[in-house]
Amino acid sequence: MQDLTLVMAQLDPLVGDIPGNAARAIEAVREARIEHGADIVVFPELFLSGYPPEDLLLRPSMETRLREARARMAEKMSPDVLVIIGYPGVREGHCYNLAGVLYNGQWEAEYAKQALPNYQVFDEQRYFTPGTETLVHEHKGVKLGIAICEDLWDGAPIKAAAMAGAEVLITLHASPYHQDKPSERLRLLEQRAQDVERPIVYVNTIGGQDELVFDGGSCCFNAQGQLQVLAPYWEVGLMPVQLLQTSAATWEPQPGEIEPEVEPEESLYCALVTGVRDYVNKSGFDGVVLGLSGGIDSGLSLAIAVDALGPQRVQAVMMPYHYTADISKQDAAEQARLLGVHYDIMPIEPMVEAFMGTLAESFAGTERDTTEENLQSRCRGVLLMAISNKKGLMVLTTGNKSEMAVGYATLYGDMVGGYNAIKDVYKTWVYRLARWRNTQSPAIPERVIERPPSAELAPDQQDSDSLPDYDVLDAILARYIEGDMSAEAIIAAGFAREDVYQVVKLVDRCEYKRRQAPVGVRVTPRGFGRDRRYPIVNGWQPGE
Repeated sequence: MQDLTLVMAQLDPLVGDIPGNAARAIEAVREARIEHGADIVVFPELFLSGYPPEDLLLRPSMETRLREARARMAEKMSPDVLVIIGYPGVREGHCYNLAGVLYNGQWEAEYAKQALPNYQVFDEQRYFTPGTETLVHEHKGVKLGIAICEDLWDGAPIKAAAMAGAEVLITLHASPYHQDKPSERLRLLEQRAQDVERPIVYVNTIGGQDELVFDGGSCCFNAQGQLQVLAPYWEVGLMPVQLLQTSAATWEPQPGEIEPEVEPEESLYCALVTGVRDYVNKSGFDGVVLGLSGGIDSGLSLAIAVDALGPQRVQAVMMPYHYTADISKQDAAEQARLLGVHYDIMPIEPMVEAFMGTLAESFAGTERDTTEENLQSRCRGVLLMAISNKKGLMVLTTGNKSEMAVGYATLYGDMVGGYNAIKDVYKTWVYRLARWRNTQSPAIPERVIERPPSAELAPDQQDSDSLPDYDVLDAILARYIEGDMSAEAIIAAGFAREDVYQVVKLVDRCEYKRRQAPVGVRVTPRGFGRDRRYPIVNGWQPGE
């Protein structure tokens, strides 16, 4: 009887940086050996390429770079440590999502992912051929069954590995976060461990990649479905699992560290911070600039930016016009002071009046309408982009999902920018997050949270003038967007017919706007990105 130390390498690769990711793996194995006495180190899915590599997989040089990286790993990796790591690979003319097994300078085996997801944000059937063979690899007396991500959700591949003699199941993952996903995963792992009556080790990646964020939460369940080890969410690190052989063919993971459960608001807030931090840093921007209006959306976005990057890398700009309330100016200045960011005031009246003067002849005989309101927003966008160009700061846009859904945002105005922290956050959750953030330290003036929301583009304007209250609006949107319910089904659920048809028509009509919006952090199962692919031009009518 013996025991082995398996280390879950919950790390943040950079997509496309194959040499850098290989170097990260070599260093992680060295550290795992020194600090934890690792016998086995497991990395996430597609770690060497980063996830998702998308059309980089179509480049002929991808395979060459991967072979060079794997050769370097075989030469440099710490001896006497079994390494299981994910990467793509072309074998006999087909591209596979692979897990490779490296030991003492030799690549001993490969497993090809069998269940290729092709839903929500996943598009693996575009690139990969499904594997067909089970892999059970024996190392120092333990038989390890290897699987990759969707193989666990599908269930059949891990059952086949158990039937082939696996004593411990190792699963490599790049499982993106959305609200409630962490608890959903834990329930699935509990059930799968009970189904196959084997311990399961789950190793997930971490960090932000474009719209996706990965929360980590690497863990181990015993054969009875009991959680034994849970790595911290939203933290890079190496987490050991002790495997104790209790009989000739039975290995028991020993109880270890378990990350305590966190509030839903904290989990979501961490996702937004991670998305902004990694998008800005991995893209090489010096920092961000955003328009700070004194409203709750820009207020929450500013707090996220500061928590992601630090106040010294964030610039806030108040751009008042005739309709900007004094309390908005006061609250914006107070929040900038609270968070310690660079703060500027740039009135847009001269710009708006100059544009209106130029347009006067063309607009002669017309009534004032949203055109003039949009012009204010577009002047602000020009200022922010000029600051971005001059200072190397990315413009962080501040529109929430409720507004993006119904088109209450201005193209080339408040939609201008490079990234949006709260693009996939419904307005009701914006309030919840703002209140939660203030429990950690003062960040958003209380009056910003309490006062009725307004775009302040017209006298005494409030959002409720033209939209249902946000509690009602968000409930309709969640059913229509996340649940794919028809208008009539939503009405049958108890919502007013007039409200439902107003909302769904706005959602359908504004697809063209959302296609031109900056990328933002995806935190729901149906974000306005690769999750939702509706045609811009179509004749579909809402109803049944």
